[in-house]
Amino acid sequence: MPEPSLRRGRLEVSGKAAPPLGPPWPAVIKNPCAFRAPVRSEHLSPPRCSLRTAQAAMAPAGAPSALPLLLALLGALLPEPGDAQASVFPTEATLPQGGSVLVNCSSTCEEEALLGLETPLTKEERDRGHNWKVFKLSDVEEDSKPMCFSTCGPNQTLASISITVYRLPEHMELFPLPPWQPVGENLTLKCQVKGGAPRAQLTLVLLRGEEELSRQPAVGEPAESTATVLAGRGDYGAKFTCRAELDLRHQGLGFFQNTSAPRQLRTFVLPMTSPQLETPRILEVGTSEKVVCSMGGLFPASEARVHLALGDHRLNTTVTYNKDSLSATAWVEGTAENEGDHLLVCAIMLGNQSQESWRNLAVYSFPAPNLTLSEQEVSEGTQVEVACEASVGLRVRLSDAPAEPWAPSVQFLLNATAEDNGRHFSCSAALEVAGHLLYKNQTKELRVLYGPRLDESDCLGNWTWPEETNQKLSCQAWGNPVPQLTCLRETDGALLPTGDLRPVKKQYEGTYICKAESPRGAVTRKVFLTVLTAGKNVLIIVLLTAGAILGAVVVATYLYNRQRKIKIYKLLKAQEAAAMKLNTQATPP
Repeated sequence: MPEPSLRRGRLEVSGKAAPPLGPPWPAVIKNPCAFRAPVRSEHLSPPRCSLRTAQAAMAPAGAPSALPLLLALLGALLPEPGDAQASVFPTEATLPQGGSVLVNCSSTCEEEALLGLETPLTKEERDRGHNWKVFKLSDVEEDSKPMCFSTCGPNQTLASISITVYRLPEHMELFPLPPWQPVGENLTLKCQVKGGAPRAQLTLVLLRGEEELSRQPAVGEPAESTATVLAGRGDYGAKFTCRAELDLRHQGLGFFQNTSAPRQLRTFVLPMTSPQLETPRILEVGTSEKVVCSMGGLFPASEARVHLALGDHRLNTTVTYNKDSLSATAWVEGTAENEGDHLLVCAIMLGNQSQESWRNLAVYSFPAPNLTLSEQEVSEGTQVEVACEASVGLRVRLSDAPAEPWAPSVQFLLNATAEDNGRHFSCSAALEVAGHLLYKNQTKELRVLYGPRLDESDCLGNWTWPEETNQKLSCQAWGNPVPQLTCLRETDGALLPTGDLRPVKKQYEGTYICKAESPRGAVTRKVFLTVLTAGKNVLIIVLLTAGAILGAVVVATYLYNRQRKIKIYKLLKAQEAAAMKLNTQATPP
């Protein structure tokens, strides 16, 4: 009788069985392939066991010497005809889906028994003998329990074999992770497996890298497994997988596993505060200002995006990233097209969240006022018109004009004098923008042409000093254009020494004629310089001192009278302007 083959092609069969009662199996073997260590396979391929290995495993050890003893034992154990039993070998078998198995049906009947195998599977009788038959079951797709039957005389007995089909999962997937996961929030992982048997030996494992997060048996179809983890910063870039494990080592077929495609997680931190936005509140047309938007406490900062915009116009932004912060800079320009009120927005986006800040920005146009002088250079005594005007909607004020409220335009007339030479007139315009009061000014200078002036205050007529003392002699002429001053001694035409005299010499003494001359005329003045020698009478010194005091009094009186004349002159001018204004108002349009 041939021995059963335990493989189909390269697909192995394993089983647990009691020795058949039909053909004389030499030994009781649970699994002929079990003498080999199970092979761990990552690709779910079954272990290999050759027919030669199985034959060697079942070869009788010392058969000639044990045969008499075995015959005696069989004779003692043989049942009576009424106790004939059917048996099957193996009683259990585990094989891959689509595999095949040899089944031995036998009977203990003393007579010729009628043997058969009842099964819906494809079967083929491969061999037979006295009260035994070997069947080959092929293309086994599902678990099954074929039934061997034996009819011995009027009695029929049955014996069944339990066939378990193992198959690898048809589909295994780790459900997609969220694109971004906030740090500190729970993340639920879910794995789904379709197919795979036997389910009792199928386990689903969820992993973070090599760390095992959960291990659950495969239940239901499809089978699902879940795990919940608290997302942290360390999970940024972590890879999660789902692994199916089919453990058939108990059946002698090894340990099989397969892993899903990994999915990578990105975690983030975006503070629940608004970005810091530094921006002007007002912006003049034709100018530009820098806008800065910054935020700290970001993770990972390099993944954050910044949106800076003025109204619907996005600004060209430069972003600088630090460890956990960023700073975005842009320039905003005021143009005639965007004049008016706008919303300046800064939004920082990270993950699936965003924070934003906004400010109101007023873009305005403010032309400078227009200041005009009828003539900027006039001769003394000429009447000059001073006018200040503003653009539409603005109001102005003119310095040195009669006190009036802000008006669209201001003007007045001026009779130019020598005191008005170099006088500055300022025209100011005011504009209120977003609660800010702004001013713009325009200034012009009036130049008055007048003849030379050589007054007592500028050039004293008498100088008396002791010899060998340090003194300072000053003589200055005024006029526009500036006159040329020469002071010559009457006797010999020597120049009057001016500036610091260190010391005063006797030779400086004399009468000098000082002449100031310009294109607009000339003026002369006599200057007397007296130098006292060391031998003069003390009385002379006293008189000299008294003369100096008197001279000082004269100068002070002159200055006082001059200042008084200026005040009177200004008062008259103000009265004249007021009278002109009243005449203008009284004139009908």
